[in-house]
Amino acid sequence: MPWNEHQYPASWKNFTAPVRKKMIEIGNALLEEGYPEHRAISIATAQGKEWAENREKQVRKKGT
Repeated sequence: MPWNEHQYPASWKNFTAPVRKKMIEIGNALLEEGYPEHRAISIATAQGKEWAENREKQVRKKGT
């Protein structure tokens, strides 16, 4: 099932919106390539965090 800004893995709920959006984009691309959902989630999480850190963006919401 493709993810969007309203439906995404629970593990992404504490990330900032821009980072979560990137994770959704990466995760959906991985799903289209045939990756299992659990692998797509873990890869998208790692790559999304790296994407944010490389751009000096806040990764997680404040207070989490």
